[in-house]
Amino acid sequence: MDSEWCNVKLSVYPSRGLVDEKFTVLVQKAPPGFQMTIHVLHQCEDGNSLEAFAHYTADACGTVNLSEDPSMGGTYSGVEPMGLIWSLKPVPGSKPGIRLSKKNVQTPMEFTISVYKGHQTEGFVDQVQLACVVVERWYMAPGVRRVPITEGGLIGVLFLPPGPGPFPGVLDLWGGGVDLLETRSALLASHGFASMTINYMDPFRKNEETSEAGKIVNNQYFETALRVLQQHPQILSSSIGMLGLSFGASVTFKMAAYSDVVKVRNAWMKYLSLNASKIRVDTDNQVITRDLLLPIPTDPTMKVDVGRVQCPLLLIVGEDDQNWPVSESAQDIKEMMERAGNSHLLTILSYPNTGHLIEPPYSGHVLVSTLRHITALMSLWGGEMVAHCRAQEDAWRKILVFLMENLFVHNSANTSE
Repeated sequence: MDSEWCNVKLSVYPSRGLVDEKFTVLVQKAPPGFQMTIHVLHQCEDGNSLEAFAHYTADACGTVNLSEDPSMGGTYSGVEPMGLIWSLKPVPGSKPGIRLSKKNVQTPMEFTISVYKGHQTEGFVDQVQLACVVVERWYMAPGVRRVPITEGGLIGVLFLPPGPGPFPGVLDLWGGGVDLLETRSALLASHGFASMTINYMDPFRKNEETSEAGKIVNNQYFETALRVLQQHPQILSSSIGMLGLSFGASVTFKMAAYSDVVKVRNAWMKYLSLNASKIRVDTDNQVITRDLLLPIPTDPTMKVDVGRVQCPLLLIVGEDDQNWPVSESAQDIKEMMERAGNSHLLTILSYPNTGHLIEPPYSGHVLVSTLRHITALMSLWGGEMVAHCRAQEDAWRKILVFLMENLFVHNSANTSE
């Protein structure tokens, strides 16, 4: 190894933090003008691996700072402090549909960041590392408690922030692609919210505590979840919000507007069934379902009467969503609330070139993924990588502000979606 670049120093700080916190990657003591590749490797819990890399050139002081210096190529380009994380892709040869994910939130995600000589694009396992650092990112901050919930037939997990409380509560609902996902709830608790996530989509859902199969849920299941939050001694009973993604957003709307949502759900599902022929499959076997609800129905029995909503709503829209007609739906919701005189409660954040899965920041952009239980087909979610990842960062910051303003400050029941 040449002496002029054998002493390259790599530092990442903070090397341990929450997944939604930025970190700084700094390379020092490289020769001026030295071309290098900064590479990150992450092994998922299922054994699959993801990687990202970027090309840099050291300045006159032999330094590269990813927070200030532009990548000249790789999985991303330009000045992108967290590009190494949000541009992660499956390593060559991986099976389709792999994405950054975490099931056990009580352990960190580990990212191995390395420096290589020259502008490399492949074969990193066979290259000599000049420097290497392992970075930990957590969903659970120190002191956050994870409590399994089985009360009232629920299958869920409650995350409590550090301290005695009482805390504002959030019912966190994912969509149809997962049974029980704890990441966002754990992260909400790390920001001061008592957050519960529940399994409600799987008709054969299994209670891990009792090993018994469950039943298909109805509106009572969600009301039970809200009651469990309201009655918890460490949760402010008058400060409960809901956060929904995908189908979880539909449930959130219904719970905000009705005490009994069964009739609305059945009529809506019938409408989808009648429109089943509008599902498209492209040449890559990617399923596009955004036309299922088009045109937006005018029959009021097939929609949630959002004119009944009496709490603040935050609606986040990915304008390139290929799974659901969210832009058209958002416009319809806005018009319904304007007619009802409660549009002052609605805030819409709309992001161009952004797809369906708007998740916490640095989760990466998921363009396609395997449909649950149908591995032969992939669901096309939409969006462009850079725009989508920037939307995730902006939306998450505004979700936290929205929850803080409406749950912490006003101490009243509110809904976020």
